Amino acid sequence: MKLIVAGFNWDTGNWPKCGKHGVSKDEIEEAFTFSPRIMLDPFPDEPRVRLIGKNKNNRYIFIVFTFRIINQQTFIRPISARYMHQKEVIHYEKTILKKDA
Repeated sequence: MKLIVAGFNWDTGNWPKCGKHGVSKDEIEEAFTFSPRIMLDPFPDEPRVRLIGKNKNNRYIFIVFTFRIINQQTFIRPISARYMHQKEVIHYEKTILKKDA
């Protein structure tokens, strides 16, 4: 199933939480374009998705987001974002190498 996304939904409700870890809006949006790995997040109140991606400098970013329908268009609404710790990157790389082998 291919999902057509109109853009990102940013406002004062989600940007401060995403930005508090030093990740910029541009980096968050970039992470969706550099071969991200996406998985469902088991959150009971709202369907959420986890993403592990990279920015243009190959720095790994962990993002939790959801989709919002606004005027019959689908938008990505980031909920939180942070840079991954080195241990997480190593684990991720090992996992990907096993999957792709």
